[in-house]
Amino acid sequence: MTILYFFFIAAFLCLCFVLNLLVLIQEGKGGGLGTTFGASDSSDSLFGTSTPEILKKVTGWAATVFIVACLVLSFWTGSLARHSATQYTQDQTEITQ
Repeated sequence: MTILYFFFIAAFLCLCFVLNLLVLIQEGKGGGLGTTFGASDSSDSLFGTSTPEILKKVTGWAATVFIVACLVLSFWTGSLARHSATQYTQDQTEITQ
């Protein structure tokens, strides 16, 4: 169970990295890093003309997965902490007896 937890943590960190890249690649009002992959005109892009719409959809889905993963990890960490505290209390009770 703990190995699965740490695998999920690693996957979550990868998701964070990908989400950051997706946000940085998008073209903002001032051009931003999005102009690195295309010309100054938003219609001329290295990846095609519909790239901004696709990036917005992918970023939205990645953000949704990020929020769900945050909630799952939060509850999972709390559950592991309660289990660890219960185990510690039981060990201390056995030592005093």
